[in-house]
This record gives sequence, C-alpha cells and structure tokens, in this order.
Amino acid sequence: MPVVIVDVGIYRDGRRTEGPTDLSDALREARAKGHSFVWVGLYEPTEDEFDLVTNEFELHPLAVEDALNAHQRPKLEVYDDSLFMVLKPLTYDDAAGTVTTGELMLFVGDCFVVSVRHGEGSPLARVRQRLEHEPEVLKHGPTSVMYAVSDAVVDHYIDVATALQVDLEELEAEVFAPVGGDNRNTASRIYAFKRQVVEFRRATVPLAEPMTRLAEARLPFVDSGSQPFFRDVSDHLTRVNESAEGLDRLLSDILSAHLAQTGVQQNDDMRKISAWAAMAALPTMIAGVYGMNFDHMPELREPWGYPAVLGLLVVLEFLLHRLFKRRGWL
Repeated sequence: MPVVIVDVGIYRDGRRTEGPTDLSDALREARAKGHSFVWVGLYEPTEDEFDLVTNEFELHPLAVEDALNAHQRPKLEVYDDSLFMVLKPLTYDDAAGTVTTGELMLFVGDCFVVSVRHGEGSPLARVRQRLEHEPEVLKHGPTSVMYAVSDAVVDHYIDVATALQVDLEELEAEVFAPVGGDNRNTASRIYAFKRQVVEFRRATVPLAEPMTRLAEARLPFVDSGSQPFFRDVSDHLTRVNESAEGLDRLLSDILSAHLAQTGVQQNDDMRKISAWAAMAALPTMIAGVYGMNFDHMPELREPWGYPAVLGLLVVLEFLLHRLFKRRGWL
C-alpha cells in the first residue's frame, strides 16, 4: 500500500494538520471534529490494493469497478454515500504531435476525497500544493478539491488546444504552399492530426454534461455556494469544445482542399503527358510512312527528300509545342 497511496492529508478549516496515518482513524477524527476532511491520493491501484480504501470509506462497488478499469468516459455519478467523477487529463507532445490521455477518478463524500490516477499528465500534485496555499478555498471541504481538480484539468485543455492550433496552422501553410512536398506524406499527416483532435474531443466533449450538472443542480456532498465556480469551469470547457470543433472542421476543409489540389495536379500531369504523347505521335506517323518498302513514293529518290521530311518534322513539332504551350498544357 505505501507504493499505491501517494499522499494522505487531513485538512481542518482550510489547513493541513497532523493526524493519524491509519485511514480509519483519520476518517473518524475528521468526522468527529467537524469542518475537516481527509484527502487520499492513489496511483494505479489493483483490486486487492484498493480493498482497504473501499472498506474504510464504504465506496460503492460499481464506482470502485470503474475506478479500477481505467477506460471510462468523463462522467458524474451520484451514489448514496459519495459522488463519483471521472476526468481525462491530457498531455500534448509537440515534437511527436500526439495527444496522450490519462484518467482521474474522484470519490467525494461528506468528509473525504479519494483520488485515483491512471497514466501520466495528472495535475493532482500541483493542485494539492496550490490548495494548501489557499486555505480560503480549501476550507469549503471536499467540494474545493473537486472544483480545483476540474479547473486544473480544463485549464490544461486550453493549453493543449492552443498547441494543436499552432501545429494546425503550420500544417495548413504546408498544404497551401506554392511548392508542396510529398502529397502522400501530407495526406497521412492530416489524417494523423485529425486522429489527435478526435482523441482530444473524447476527453472534453463528454465532460460538458457533468460540469453543467455541478453548475446548475443541487447535488449531495457539494457545497451549496459552489455553483458559480463550477459555472466558470463549464464556461471554459464550452470554449474548449468550440475550439476543438473548429479544429475538426478546419482539418476536414484542409483535407478536402488537399485532395482537390491533388486532383488538379494529376489533371495537369495528364495534360502534359498527353501533349508530349501527341508531339511524339506525329513524327512517329511520318517516319512510319516513309519506312514502308515501296518503290514508288513521293520524294523517295529525290536528293532533297530526306532533309525536307526532317524539316517538316521540326516545323510541325514547333507548331504543336507552341499550341500546347499557349493552352497551358506544357
């Protein structure tokens, strides 16, 4: 358990206090003294490792199952003894151009918070440090932890969306550059980027409904005065989702434009190939005629016949070249 439990803190009136390290004793003390709560942080616990926390805090088995199986959509569920919230923190590797998704679960009860983290990119350590320096926020109890974690996750969504926007502008400039690169590579980059935007939206879009509930509804274990704070988080999330939707639409437009450019380029190539084929066909035809083995052919035995035919070929090729050049085929 020491490896799984990242931190255990007892908070009273917005400040961290010394207390028992045993979870049962810490919870009993928090409930006895009032205006106190316990915050337990866990990292990728197994079922056996999580049993102690489950029993001590009487967590709902369905929520526990979701917390152990780290493949959940963002959601908020209300149980008799606690709230269960799932968030998906994101990180963006600018060098690789990939969005990585973690998972963060919060159990919020009358005087406890249990956070379960899967994957990297979780803001919990920074959130705990910031809250411990803001006792006026922390004194609102477990709700303050839920708000601070949600706010940190959504704020980081904004940073990721900004980074995606910058990379998308670079990709757009490459697609519409006068001299493009490898078309196949560009198309694969567009599809890969679109995949990252889809991964981004999987984390942000489903979170809108839980944030709306926290901002508008009276929920158990949530401080009655917290609605404006969650409303602020919901507004930020709405802007993030609008930005993600704009990125997705712009990517579709860029892909359509790229495919149209590719079609135009292929048509232009076909025109050039056709022009050169026509220029090659004319001398081939004339040479084929004079290559036939007949005794009676015009100019066949004249001394000027051979240079006259060569001159005719040159003149005709020049005229065809001028014609195709004027029409933009060459």
